Amino acid sequence: MQQQAADVLLATQTALSQASALAVQYSFSVLGAVILLVLGWALAGFASRWAYEGLSRVHGIDETLARFFTNVLRYALLILVFITVLGQFGVQTASIIAALGAAGLAIGLALQGTLQNIAAGIMLLILRPFRVGEYIETSSVAGTVREIGLFATELRTTDGLYRLAPNSTLWNTPITNFSREATRQNELKIKVADEDDLDQAMERLMGLAKADSRVLTSPAPSVFIDSLDDNAIVVTLRYWAKTGDWWVVSRDMVKRVKLAFDEKATDKPAVVADVSDAAPANTSNGRVTAKRPAPTRQ
Repeated sequence: MQQQAADVLLATQTALSQASALAVQYSFSVLGAVILLVLGWALAGFASRWAYEGLSRVHGIDETLARFFTNVLRYALLILVFITVLGQFGVQTASIIAALGAAGLAIGLALQGTLQNIAAGIMLLILRPFRVGEYIETSSVAGTVREIGLFATELRTTDGLYRLAPNSTLWNTPITNFSREATRQNELKIKVADEDDLDQAMERLMGLAKADSRVLTSPAPSVFIDSLDDNAIVVTLRYWAKTGDWWVVSRDMVKRVKLAFDEKATDKPAVVADVSDAAPANTSNGRVTAKRPAPTRQ
């Protein structure tokens, strides 16, 4: 009986000594893990702020893009800190890294379309084919840009509708930006039926262009014979205007040319056609039937 009591006492002492040794050992591990977490959290915050300030100084870097990259950096550092902390407790971090890689691959395959939009959004923010407030047109969408996000771009159409276009759609198609350049060209075509009136018609067109202060003098407006039809001579007025004035000037010029030639009209009045973006217009019965150009926004 005494021997059994002695064995129990010895086993209890051994267990207590081992527990105290483990407590000392893991207390240092826990303390080191806490220190690593605190330092890692502070380091991730400092690095993200430093990266954001540095990217903000780079010309052409959008704020959305700067915040995206800084958040990626911050969370990447936090993941590294977490893996290091697990290593403090003897966990095999190689298996964790492999599991994270497999999970990332699975998530990437599941969100393939979303990741394409993110990649396209990054490229749009870097290359800047359009900015907020500019009017753009693609094969599938047109409107004034309201916001460029990482996933999609918000637009407002000319008739006041809200439109959301995925970034991958905008990135994979040609984009026409009507607001990017400071000046735009426009053309007006008229058909002169009488060859004797050709010089007078050309002088009248040039006079109308020079009389409008919104028509730029450099590049200077020009008038030339564009083509010869069976029963008429096609004369073209080509002029440039500021992008902000282009829409109003093009509409006013069509009206002025029409009125000016109607005043001098004969039995066969001149046919006026407004040509926008080099797209020929259809004319008939001496009336303006021009193709309506895409509107300009600034």
